[in-house]
Amino acid sequence: MDWGALHTILGGVNKHSTSIGKIWLTVLFIFRIMILVVAAERVWGDEQDDFICNTLQPGCKNVCYDHFFPISHIRLWALQLIFVSTPALLVAMHVAYRRHEKKRQFRKGDQKCEFKDIEEIRKQRFRIEGSLWWTYTSSIFFRLIFEAVFMYAFYFMYDGFRMPRLMKCNAWPCPNTVDCFVSRPTEKTVFTIFMIAVSSICILLNVAELCYLLTKFFLRRSKKAGNQKHHPNHENKEETKQNEMNELISDSCQNTVIGFSSS
Repeated sequence: MDWGALHTILGGVNKHSTSIGKIWLTVLFIFRIMILVVAAERVWGDEQDDFICNTLQPGCKNVCYDHFFPISHIRLWALQLIFVSTPALLVAMHVAYRRHEKKRQFRKGDQKCEFKDIEEIRKQRFRIEGSLWWTYTSSIFFRLIFEAVFMYAFYFMYDGFRMPRLMKCNAWPCPNTVDCFVSRPTEKTVFTIFMIAVSSICILLNVAELCYLLTKFFLRRSKKAGNQKHHPNHENKEETKQNEMNELISDSCQNTVIGFSSS
């Protein structure tokens, strides 16, 4: 799998993320994707070949392996990383759409467009507010759900996070209860606990970033409500002034007409 393409896409999202979001992306690529590609795939490379059962019954080894490992650890982690990274693509698409709209305004010569050239639009950093705030917050929420679901699925499928040395299997077509042995169980247990710990750290970072965005959102709303309460709307002031001017003009016109009539 080409993880470099995923890094390129998410790298663009990192430009518009919060500081906590940038830490999350760093942890994702260094301690999860890099470890998965560099080390974990080699540890689990001989997984099925070195799964040995003390029987020569045809098919017994394959059935027992499928029973204890319905999905390979590597494939489940890869699937987890894809699902966890997908919500960030929503933010990338949202940013791309806003850039496209600004480029369209620039080409049309719209006076509302404050940019001098296309390159300045490409380098613009969007603030997390308005519709982008909802998209960004939703992506964090879905990341939390995917992380929690995959951690539960991992624990449920493998009956915990520890890799046992000996497994007893009595599934058909095994003639009786046979003993099956896993290669390098201690090393695989260490990698499993490490990946689960990093996943837990990512969950904590997502929770912290979600709390930060919600706190900032409510503080901004309360500040805006306070400003509206203590200071009348500027547009209302302008409208009041305009009405006063209209009344003065109307009164002066009426006085002029009355003057002409009396003369």
